[in-house]
Amino acid sequence: MGTTRRDRLRQATLAEIHAAARRLLVEQGSGAVTINAVGREVGMSGPALYHYFSGHDELVGAVTAGFFRELAEVMEAARDRNSDEPLGTRILETCRAMRAWAIAHPAEFGWIFASPPSAPNKLRESARYQAAHRFEQVFSGLVAELWRTKPFPVPDLADLPPSLRDQLRDYSAAIGGALPPEAAHVFLSCWIRLYGLLCMEVLHQLDFAFTDLTPVYEECLRELGEKLGFR
Repeated sequence: MGTTRRDRLRQATLAEIHAAARRLLVEQGSGAVTINAVGREVGMSGPALYHYFSGHDELVGAVTAGFFRELAEVMEAARDRNSDEPLGTRILETCRAMRAWAIAHPAEFGWIFASPPSAPNKLRESARYQAAHRFEQVFSGLVAELWRTKPFPVPDLADLPPSLRDQLRDYSAAIGGALPPEAAHVFLSCWIRLYGLLCMEVLHQLDFAFTDLTPVYEECLRELGEKLGFR
């Protein structure tokens, strides 16, 4: 069954609201993204915006979800564009695409990094959670595929602290066993290193030492490749 005219109008208005919130974020900073300010941008009152969002938190979650989806689409495109290349190359190109988007959209990436998730009881149902999960799965899915086809070196679980072992087992179960706990440890170590470096770059936390972090990021990718067993 096709969408109704009312549905199309609502979707168009939501797209306009998202664009307005993004414009305020980029031009004036996160503090400028309020219900009233966004309403003014789209030519409606603040109270009228409550027909679309229950409040500021829901607006923030929806806008954040849009950013996550956009970033995931860029990474998926890089992954699929290199579908005929070795898996290691696909992983590296996907990581480079993530950095390219983050650098080109520092305000949006900073918003992703800083925005709190939904309340725990509603977390998995929220648009923000679903979009963030899709984003995270781009990289984790490639690493899981690599593990299936060419297992990489992993630590002995017995050598890890008990608390860490328990958390890794829980995470492995949460992702359906796509990575066993010891492989999950390697994956998470790589992700923390990679995503942490990117956050520090976009948020200008390393400006005191570097004017160009490209070689630093590439060095990080080389280390990632060594951990995951490819050059």
